[in-house]
Amino acid sequence: MIKILILGGTSEASALASAVAKRGLPAIFSYAGRVATPKPQPLPTRIGGFGGVSGLAAFVARERITHIVDATHPFAAQMSTNVLAAAAQCSVKATALTRPAWRPVNGDQWQSVASINEAVSALAGPPQRILLAIGRMHLAAFAAQPQHHYVPRLVDQPTSPLPLADVSTVIDRGPFTLESDLALLEKQRIQRIVCKNAGGEGAASKLTAARALGLPVVMIERPHLPSRLEAHTVDEVINWLT
Repeated sequence: MIKILILGGTSEASALASAVAKRGLPAIFSYAGRVATPKPQPLPTRIGGFGGVSGLAAFVARERITHIVDATHPFAAQMSTNVLAAAAQCSVKATALTRPAWRPVNGDQWQSVASINEAVSALAGPPQRILLAIGRMHLAAFAAQPQHHYVPRLVDQPTSPLPLADVSTVIDRGPFTLESDLALLEKQRIQRIVCKNAGGEGAASKLTAARALGLPVVMIERPHLPSRLEAHTVDEVINWLT
């Protein structure tokens, strides 16, 4: 009998959970626990890490999981690598529900970098007002370029002071719109954007807004992952499951 583990945290994962629940397929939805108030799901839900490959494999065996769907953020490289190892160890099927990466189009001013550290280095120069659309985990790295005023956009209100000297926090949860992102960039007088190449539609409007305003973007490209089975739509995953 089929039993699915969905590793979530993206809008695509939520869409898959709804489709799986609608079809009455046995499944467990898992959040990493990075957000204080994760979106409720129509499936039994767990929150927190597994404890590496061995912990994930033990969970898969204990819950009699037959199919794992990795619908985590494209930058959750360690989790995605662990999924492949645990699936092989437990002899279960695994696929990834992934968003196609963003690609620059005419009018974009992107500077592609391979890591957070390269993004920090790319900010060398005179003071600017910079939107950080990278989540909260790597904010401290940007303290190495203290000349800038940083505007991090976060899902949750920070519970402690951010590790940046000159900072204005924006609390908001996607999906975002072009109108709201244009208003944000203009209100905050943003001069440059730093973001991760997450792909998808929910956060792409900031790139359209940057193009419209002629703003440069430091784009952190995705980490390299081992070869794996991938799907780009919920329907593809459902077909794979059934």
